[in-house]
Amino acid sequence: MRIAIADDDKEVVEYLSKIVEGQGHAFVPFADGDSLANALLRDTFDLVLLDWNMPGKTGLQILEWMNESVDERPPVMMMTGRTAKKDISDALNAGADDYVTKPEDPNVIAARINAILRRGAGISTMETTVQYGDYVLDRIEQKVLHKQNEIALTAKEFELTDLMFRNRDRTLSRRYIMETVWRTNAHLTTRTLDMHVSRVRSKLSLTPENGFRIFTVFGYGYRLETLTNGA
Repeated sequence: MRIAIADDDKEVVEYLSKIVEGQGHAFVPFADGDSLANALLRDTFDLVLLDWNMPGKTGLQILEWMNESVDERPPVMMMTGRTAKKDISDALNAGADDYVTKPEDPNVIAARINAILRRGAGISTMETTVQYGDYVLDRIEQKVLHKQNEIALTAKEFELTDLMFRNRDRTLSRRYIMETVWRTNAHLTTRTLDMHVSRVRSKLSLTPENGFRIFTVFGYGYRLETLTNGA
């Protein structure tokens, strides 16, 4: 998972980044609200850890702005030193999914992060086999069955397939896919990603007849769309 950490205090960012990485997630830091807003318009995140008092847009302003400007809004956990009940209610009413008062125990923060991510992905940590229409994904064996027929995939093809099914009907940026599947985008060419998407589309026969298709969002990324009745 990929998490945005927005806080102008470098020590807080370092503290939260260790918690995030300790849970196996990637993070991207932001020191002000304006840079976070710009990133939310062009990139994909699974969660935003959001401070209230920042330069540029405040945390509350970011929440209100996201409601109006971000089509596929990631969940948000407020991480702030503000303890007034009105502040908490204002943040939750503005769209925050959770509210944590700093400082907080790292184990509590990690548990809250993972709880939000599980809700967002619609899965539990115990699900090793999941089904989407006629497709069954076995995360232990890293294999896919379609109408009980096994489809041979490479490890990266399976990771890409799992990522796209978990995020079906959600547009994923190229950067997000590269960092999630390949753990980096530093040395990965666009051609590599396009080839893997093409292979997954072909091997799994992701066509309207089978209920799914991979849609290319030019200049941004890809989306696995759920189709009904072959529409």
